[in-house]
Amino acid sequence: MTNGLHTLALATPTLLQQTPVALPVSIDVVVVLAVVTVALVLFVLQPVSIDTTAIALMVALILLGPWTGVSPEEGVSGFSNPATLTVLAMFILSEGVRQTGVIQILTQKIESFAGDSEFRQLLATVGLAGPSAGFVNNTPIVAVFIPVVTNLAKKTGTSPSKLLIPLSYASMLGGTLTVIGTSTNLLASAIWAQIGPTGEPFSLFEFTQLGAVVLAVGTVYLLTVGRYLTPARITAEGSPTDQFGMADYLTDVVVHEDSDLVGSQVRELRRGDLDLDVFEIVRNGRSIVRGLPSERIHAGDVLSVRASQETLEQVIGDDHLDFLPELLDAAEDGYEPLPEGFVPEHHAWSRPSATPDPNTNDDESTERTEEAEDEVSLMEIVLLPGAWLNRRNGVAGFERDYDATVLAVRRGNEVIRQRLRNVRLQGGDVLLIQTTEDVLDRLQADNKIVVFSDRRWEEFDRTQIPIALGIVAGVVGLAALEVLPIMVSALAGVVAMLFSGILRPADAYEAVDWDVIFLIAGVIPLGIAFEASGTADLIATGIVAGSTVLTPIAMLATFYLGTAIITEMVSNNASVVLMLPIAVEVAGQLDVNAFAFALAVTFAASTPLLSPVGYQTNLMVYGPGGYKFTDFARVGAPLQLILTVVTTAGIVFFWGV
Repeated sequence: MTNGLHTLALATPTLLQQTPVALPVSIDVVVVLAVVTVALVLFVLQPVSIDTTAIALMVALILLGPWTGVSPEEGVSGFSNPATLTVLAMFILSEGVRQTGVIQILTQKIESFAGDSEFRQLLATVGLAGPSAGFVNNTPIVAVFIPVVTNLAKKTGTSPSKLLIPLSYASMLGGTLTVIGTSTNLLASAIWAQIGPTGEPFSLFEFTQLGAVVLAVGTVYLLTVGRYLTPARITAEGSPTDQFGMADYLTDVVVHEDSDLVGSQVRELRRGDLDLDVFEIVRNGRSIVRGLPSERIHAGDVLSVRASQETLEQVIGDDHLDFLPELLDAAEDGYEPLPEGFVPEHHAWSRPSATPDPNTNDDESTERTEEAEDEVSLMEIVLLPGAWLNRRNGVAGFERDYDATVLAVRRGNEVIRQRLRNVRLQGGDVLLIQTTEDVLDRLQADNKIVVFSDRRWEEFDRTQIPIALGIVAGVVGLAALEVLPIMVSALAGVVAMLFSGILRPADAYEAVDWDVIFLIAGVIPLGIAFEASGTADLIATGIVAGSTVLTPIAMLATFYLGTAIITEMVSNNASVVLMLPIAVEVAGQLDVNAFAFALAVTFAASTPLLSPVGYQTNLMVYGPGGYKFTDFARVGAPLQLILTVVTTAGIVFFWGV
């Protein structure tokens, strides 16, 4: 039966060509365009993650091979493509540099340099993030900078929102300095090697001069016009509960002896449609936050709860509970006793961190360490782009996996405080959580989460800094001098990181953003289909025929701006696979410099500035900055237009057209 299906697949194109109805284009082009259309819809609407769409695209192109021209070997070639392997290696090398603490040490210098000057804070943020992103993946750079910038802003009375969009934009612009600056650059290099006239990939510093101009212009813009366009969405004053607007949602209640809740488990409070969460129990002066769902409620317990006023009134009336503030007032007047073992400081939302006393003996120190591990903290965390969208159980699953209680979720400028159990988490969400110090340590070790705390940087082994920087310098040097291809030098650097002990194999696996790897591997066959089916040639012919009034330079600028807009709707890697073959075909038909058009597409796909979903660093700062969706267009649209002119002029100046 399999042989029969294969024979039918091979025979179908011939039969279609013999049909009496002549199609305006070949059936191959129709099939490829249909596949691309479906893929674009999935990329834009994202009913599934974009890496899932990319793999589905790869499978579809293979199954439709007689029309798409993609063989099974070519379909899976993305997994062995130099771009895919180099991106994978750069993720690991970036993690090696991060684990030495060198980035954290640099960020610590920001506070001493910037002080309470907003301009100097902005200058330090952009000045450090931009150049660094040319050699280290920008995702870990932004992940490290978010808590540092946020904490600095709050200490000095600056709105964190004024610094976070510039941080994301600077890291993107810095990625244009070298081929290894972004995964988009590496993918464009691989495609150029396949379809370009030279058959060679981009060299490491192929377009550094243009990247330096773009970064410089972007920096000046962010320090001047962009500074005034960037809104201050989050105030620097107030506790986390104030900033999340939790005053009307958090309170403490006391359980009566005759309450129906005595003896029941905390999870039973979530009965039916009741929107109430218990995030702490105080019993005999001791806070209980671990394993809360299975904890049984005792008479006299003080429950810290998150609920709306309507829900609280219902629970108070039905379950024989008292508001703690009212009970405290009654106790002060002598009408009611306080709950046994009640300690007022356990219900202060801003608890001081435990500071070890050097004069204590070992036993006391051990006891205090254990107490510190049980110390309850309110903390903000950011979920980095990744697999959160695929977790169907959302907040409830997060609480179960991490033994933490989620009190609120900030998504952009929207704060979700009710019906949290029904909320599906997304990359870029900021969670206000309450948990213990040891759980926070585990959260800080998770490379998909950023904790708004800079305590952990002291734990890095600084003696490894020269080794890690030497390895990265060796990778760059060998590639720059063309002693080794970029892929080989990067993989050699990974081996050096592992053998030197800077990274463990487990660290290396966790450092890789597998969503990006599968996305790149999945979309690479699309470029093959575009070329093999003649789709790129057909689209290029249509563009040239419909744009006869445009000069080559105007066409170059149009490709830059068009790619930038398409990148906002699909991923940057998908847009470069779609647009670069077309750009090269257009250049060939116009008899102009194909390399110039390839650069325009590459730079535009690497710098999507108009929305929080256009690039992962934008999504990373979306929640922490409390931005509206349109804030990115407000700041980014003028810069995108400026870069359209600057990049086009730079390409013409350096390479001609």
